[in-house]
Amino acid sequence: MADRDEILAFAHELLDLDAYPDYGPMGMQVPGAREVWRIVAGVSSSLELFERAAGAKADLILVHHGLFWDRDPRAIDETLKRRLKALFDADMTLAAYHLALDAHPEIGNNALLARELGVKPERRFSELGFGGKLAEPVDIGGFAARTKQILGAEPMVFDHGPGLIETAAVITGGAGRHIADAAREGYDLFLTGEADEGSLQAAKELGIHFVAGGHYATERIGIQALAGKLAERFDLEWQFVELPNPV
Repeated sequence: MADRDEILAFAHELLDLDAYPDYGPMGMQVPGAREVWRIVAGVSSSLELFERAAGAKADLILVHHGLFWDRDPRAIDETLKRRLKALFDADMTLAAYHLALDAHPEIGNNALLARELGVKPERRFSELGFGGKLAEPVDIGGFAARTKQILGAEPMVFDHGPGLIETAAVITGGAGRHIADAAREGYDLFLTGEADEGSLQAAKELGIHFVAGGHYATERIGIQALAGKLAERFDLEWQFVELPNPV
């Protein structure tokens, strides 16, 4: 057992939350029990995640995408009411970690995925991402196959870069707009979660490979790493709830 606030304070410092202004409140979003025995992690807040966490007798839920965003209405609608009720009824704390988790050099989505793809995260890319050389150059077919194997889904590929890929930049999630930044910095390939409408033509005109592996699929890894880190630090049980999403 560990104290909720001690866990959240450790996560706050570990991720350096104050250094990453976000689109909504990060850290604790809904308070639950002060004593934590079990953590459940998931990518995005949803009623299904909360119900499954309650079934697993979780005390603390960690998500990448929280309940509250600056763009959302301030009124509580029926959907939000059901989600909050599920948290309240099970006395579970909800904590969200978004951009700071993307950016972390050790347990962040971008650094971890880059390493799994064979990209050395040598330098920052567009503040949150990482870029660098591939451990071994590969053609776009080989890179796409590697991406599919790691993420478990067929990526969207716009094949307009060089025949042999030597460098790549990675920003997970919805970062299609950064393709021009990747080309400007001389990368052969840019990988993100989702394509923008203009991504295809941008890849053609800029002469760069563009790979979209899925918003959900590219952001599964960081929240699991965070949950594992906290569980190890505070001697807690934890599990990841998989809710596959093709987006």
